[in-house]
Amino acid sequence: MTEAFDFTNPPFDLLTEPERRLLQDSVDVEFFPAGATVLAPGERTDALHIIIKGTVLEQAGDETVAVLAAGDTFDTASIVRGQTEHGFVVREEALCYRLPREQALELTRRNSTFGAFFYRDISRKLDALVARQDEREMGGLLRARVREAYLHPAVTVDGATTIEAAGHAMRENGTNTLFVRDGENLGIITGMNLSKAVVLRRLPLETPVREICHFDIVTVDGGAFVFDALIRMTKHNKRRLAVREGGELSGVLEEIDLLGLLSSNSMVVAGRIDRAGSVEDLRTAAGEIARTLRTLHGQGLGVEALSEIASDLNRRLFARLFDLVAPESVRTHGCLFVMGSEGRGEQILRTDQDNGLILGEPVPEAELQQFRDAFAGALDSFGFPACPGNVMVSNPAWSRTADAFRTEIRRWIAQPGEQAHMNVAIFMDAAPVAGDTALLERARNEVFEQVHGNQGYLALFAKATDAFGTPFNLFGGLLADSGDRQGGLDLKKAGIFPVVHGTRSFALERGIRATGTIARLRALARDNVLAQDFVDELISAFTLLRDLHLKAQLAAEERGGQAVVRPRELNAFQRSLLKDALQVVRSFRERVRHHFGRGLM
Repeated sequence: MTEAFDFTNPPFDLLTEPERRLLQDSVDVEFFPAGATVLAPGERTDALHIIIKGTVLEQAGDETVAVLAAGDTFDTASIVRGQTEHGFVVREEALCYRLPREQALELTRRNSTFGAFFYRDISRKLDALVARQDEREMGGLLRARVREAYLHPAVTVDGATTIEAAGHAMRENGTNTLFVRDGENLGIITGMNLSKAVVLRRLPLETPVREICHFDIVTVDGGAFVFDALIRMTKHNKRRLAVREGGELSGVLEEIDLLGLLSSNSMVVAGRIDRAGSVEDLRTAAGEIARTLRTLHGQGLGVEALSEIASDLNRRLFARLFDLVAPESVRTHGCLFVMGSEGRGEQILRTDQDNGLILGEPVPEAELQQFRDAFAGALDSFGFPACPGNVMVSNPAWSRTADAFRTEIRRWIAQPGEQAHMNVAIFMDAAPVAGDTALLERARNEVFEQVHGNQGYLALFAKATDAFGTPFNLFGGLLADSGDRQGGLDLKKAGIFPVVHGTRSFALERGIRATGTIARLRALARDNVLAQDFVDELISAFTLLRDLHLKAQLAAEERGGQAVVRPRELNAFQRSLLKDALQVVRSFRERVRHHFGRGLM
């Protein structure tokens, strides 16, 4: 029996008191000298090892997959399978707890959340991590369900109901909002709508409410998370949502009630952007975007939801700026678009300007240059620095007519090179923000048409997936450019970029028009290009890497330096997740390499 076992270390912190007693009654302590092989590849696994001190190398052939230290556990996956896939060799003499396989499996049967850590698939492990963080980090706030918020009653009147009768219905039901059923249409009306109709428009009290209600309502399921409701309000610019349960109306969720739950609300910022009457007004709103996103992150909102909110707010900002500074000729004949991570909807914190302008027909050069200078200058003053590669509206190469763009696209593909490949890649991620969106759609179609069936070009394009090696020695791999010796991992290079560009390469080959990486992956699964199970794992790995990278970015802003992840600062479970995620990325890179031809990769 061992009294000193550390139950604060994941995943053992998930065990109940009876389960902890079982573990304590079962473990022994083993010593291994330097150079000893604890487990050989293919060997039957008869125990789970938890390192007390020392270091152990996990090896796949001649390659070191990970360096394990105090608090790390091995080999959880082989406990389920019965034999190990990799070898485990002691680098520095190690002291380990030894938990017999039978007792380890018994704990997985008793505790499903604990058991999730014994499977290789990241999605199960992430579910377990979320379950644990709900209590410790998020306090359940943003993972509360819509039905748990305060909802105004669902009261429905007929479209023929008069303004006067609707007012009485509101008073009798203690609500300021009514649903209006008018044939097949469902609308909504508020007390303010009634007041404006009578006072400002001078409508008679006998006027049917169908004439003044809004039929463009947005609904949300009562079982949805609060952050889903927040995203819907932001995206659709609504102050209230209709809530449904089992297909039936169950209430109204008001913006003011969400404000009571959240200390920061993206809807407030969205409204300020839309109401901005000057560039100075927009500059103030732009500053609030970053603060709002940081607050929501601190409240536990996940990286995907944050990306969606950030994308919507930034695109609103760019569109409103376009309206304010673009001459009429540019507004009439142009389409403003964003590219890169902004175009993919995967940017959260403010980054370089990656934008362009495509024109349906030429406009006066003086007016075009006026717009270039005003737009880029305003964004710079908002805190969006100039793109180092000059991929921005202020560059005439990225603000030109549709005919000129199509000619340039054909040149990029006919004369491939590093810069040309980069241009194709960034343009594939382009998404419209304001103006005539059909202009951008036709130009992007030119890319797919020119590349169709050109496997030689696709192989060269996909080669960039291997631009940065994926690290497996988590204490010594892919150091930051500054020469960091603390094991700083640049996850953007190590894992995020290979997934983004590899997925982009498949999308280019298959003619998939979606711009987001996850949307592209799901399309690849539907087309049977990649197996659904593998896509699920890749999405989980991608999400985890983005979340860790975001935390590193926020930390870098606070303390200076680069946005790197230091594995020694992660707990044992987080290190295990990171290792698993990078292995999934490595597998994906191998599939890209195999698919597009090893000879050219």
